[in-house]
Amino acid sequence: MKIKKTLVAALLMVAAVSYGQNNNYIGQDYSVSPNVITTAVPFVSIAPDARGGSMGDCGVASETDVYSMNYNAAKYAFMEDKFSIGLGYSPWLQKLTKDMRLAYLAGAYKINDRSSVAATLRYFSCGEIEFRDNNNISQGKYSPNEWAIDATYSRMLGDYLSGAVAGRFIYSDLTQNQTDYGRPGISVAADVSVYYKKPVEWFSSMDADFAWGASINNIGSKITYNGQSDRRDFIPTTLRAGTSLKLELDEYNSLAFMVDFSKLLVPTPPVIERNEAGQPVVNDDGSYKILYGYNNNVSVVQGMIQSFYDAPGYGWSEEKQDYVHYGTFYEELCEINIGAGVEYWYNNVFAVRAGYFNETALKGNRKYVTLGAALKYNVFGLDVSYLIPVNSVVGSNPLENTLRFNLTYSMGRKKG
Repeated sequence: MKIKKTLVAALLMVAAVSYGQNNNYIGQDYSVSPNVITTAVPFVSIAPDARGGSMGDCGVASETDVYSMNYNAAKYAFMEDKFSIGLGYSPWLQKLTKDMRLAYLAGAYKINDRSSVAATLRYFSCGEIEFRDNNNISQGKYSPNEWAIDATYSRMLGDYLSGAVAGRFIYSDLTQNQTDYGRPGISVAADVSVYYKKPVEWFSSMDADFAWGASINNIGSKITYNGQSDRRDFIPTTLRAGTSLKLELDEYNSLAFMVDFSKLLVPTPPVIERNEAGQPVVNDDGSYKILYGYNNNVSVVQGMIQSFYDAPGYGWSEEKQDYVHYGTFYEELCEINIGAGVEYWYNNVFAVRAGYFNETALKGNRKYVTLGAALKYNVFGLDVSYLIPVNSVVGSNPLENTLRFNLTYSMGRKKG
């Protein structure tokens, strides 16, 4: 009976998250245009592994695995294996092309009972692209790509608390020197994270582990593709926070629930004033005149701070043909994405997973259900996941209806 109550509570939680964030309209009778925050190199914020990808992109407080770098590197201090290596593969836009993909290689090593190190390589291929000039003459075929390499050190800070710092090098070569913005973009970034995990006695008939985690990923320099300072774009600095509860139902069965919250620590685009012809109004210094919101051409640190209060709180209504005020606080709440996931293991050999991810319509409208499974045999593991979009926009997610997988090899696990 307690198990059924827990399942019902988890389902209600997911439903409440979905309902509370699914606001396509402001008020009763008009919708507003979205105000999406965009960054350079978004590939570094894509969930690269099938496990997290099957649980609504949750991972900041889930059980440790070799792919923890993407979510919360502090989890590595809790790893049970002496050494683990994993390879992930995700097709990209497979309905349109067959040669775009995201590959991920991760490795982790436990130094001692209190510290671990890990490193990952993320590679995103845009496939083969033919460049043409203004006269539609072919300039050749090229293979734009992006990659990032990082490393982390994670250490126990107490009996139940760990922390980590990570460094990352990001390289983005999208135009292959075929445009005015043809130089590769380069950035250096860092992550900081904490993780807390403790056994709890909340249930009389079963053991349980409660965990929470928080991380700030990709704190780094802006990126440029022309070698000049006139156009520099933010990278996706992201704040993640979440919690999880794992229940040991009996000797063979376990069940875990988790919820993640994430927010880009990047300035929100302001609303620019326009003249009667619909053209932006320009100030004397050449900048656009801001009607609502704040200037988003600021430093990285200022942008991180500003991201908590700079939402314009206004949107353009097609029905009213005018700007509509819905409040800064409301728009700031809309910038928080929510994921919820559940994971069931049988005898630590077979697992099934499910999750839901929600982004408000005002900020991009990504909404999808995720499903997955896992199989462990001795030192090897296989994870698969599948993403199903649930919004009404066809093709809104490059991973929709896509099967993703990763392989893991681990050794030196402690005996229970």
